[in-house]
Amino acid sequence: MERRYRFTAQRHSGPAEKIIMKVIFLYIESQKEDWALEAQSLYTEKIKRFSEFEIIKIKSPSIARDNKAHKIEEESKMILGKLKSDDYFILFDEEGKIFDSIAFAQNFKKIQESNPKRIVFLIGGAFGVSTEVKARANQKLSLSKMVMNHHVALTMALEQIYRTFTILKGIPYHNS
Repeated sequence: MERRYRFTAQRHSGPAEKIIMKVIFLYIESQKEDWALEAQSLYTEKIKRFSEFEIIKIKSPSIARDNKAHKIEEESKMILGKLKSDDYFILFDEEGKIFDSIAFAQNFKKIQESNPKRIVFLIGGAFGVSTEVKARANQKLSLSKMVMNHHVALTMALEQIYRTFTILKGIPYHNS
């Protein structure tokens, strides 16, 4: 039987109560890499031990690279179409706030305690996202000051989400 951990939020004056939320990871897919698909599958299974989890791929439209503005606009429309009004939306963006793993876990816990039905993470397209998508984000986080391939960024983000769950549950994985 698969073991699933659920987070509990401790209220100040009462017993712990279960909070069930879904974690969604959106990303723009332009090409497939076998190693990246394998990493996605591995971390999806690991994360599902803690929460409902789904990766949603948004196919990048076939628009020439020299038409950057149109490509951003079309991808952003598809992104916004996947979001619900009550989603807690976290955009991974080069200009976002940088956390270490412990701070990322603490930030996640605060979000989780606000009891959203869904936390949605996004890695946008190669050219970024529109100002509308940035404005919709509840938080903008950066994985690094370095620029990286989308497959690497996705793998890194998935690993940090898994690491967050293990930190918050006190499961040996993270070494401080």
